[in-house]
Amino acid sequence: MSAAADARQAGARVEEVLDRLAASGDRAACASAEELVRVLMEFYGAGLARITERLDAGSLAPLLDDDLVASLLTLHDLHPEDVHTRVGRALRSAGAPAEVLGFDPATGILRLRNAPAAASGCGCGSGGGDAGRAALEDALACFAPEVTGVDIETAAPAPPLLQIGTRPQTPARVP
Repeated sequence: MSAAADARQAGARVEEVLDRLAASGDRAACASAEELVRVLMEFYGAGLARITERLDAGSLAPLLDDDLVASLLTLHDLHPEDVHTRVGRALRSAGAPAEVLGFDPATGILRLRNAPAAASGCGCGSGGGDAGRAALEDALACFAPEVTGVDIETAAPAPPLLQIGTRPQTPARVP
């Protein structure tokens, strides 16, 4: 199972437990559980901050390729890269050959343009289809969780190649 799936499962499990507490009607228990989650997040965030402060850029760089580490750093606002760099990292991680058209931080929508071969699937498992989109969404969730939606535009196919060559030679005419 991927780190993205593990992180999503952990988040879903926390939400499930908090929802069960909320459904029980015990407001004090629900508030205490939410406070406990906040305190633990602050505690782990402080620990991660200390680790990143003590690492130089060269030591931290290999960790940024790990989707779970990147996700935790981003969650605690400790990731040293901006969102555009992390989106590029997510695209490479998912093997998504796409051009970034723009990102709207207000809506969380990332606009991409797929290469024509990627739109139809190139046989490598990274382009097109539900599996390719799921891999892209998982990578974005880890590396750039600010992205809450993806609009993918398909690039127009390239025009056919015009072959230009020499004329076929005709036999010489003798008068």
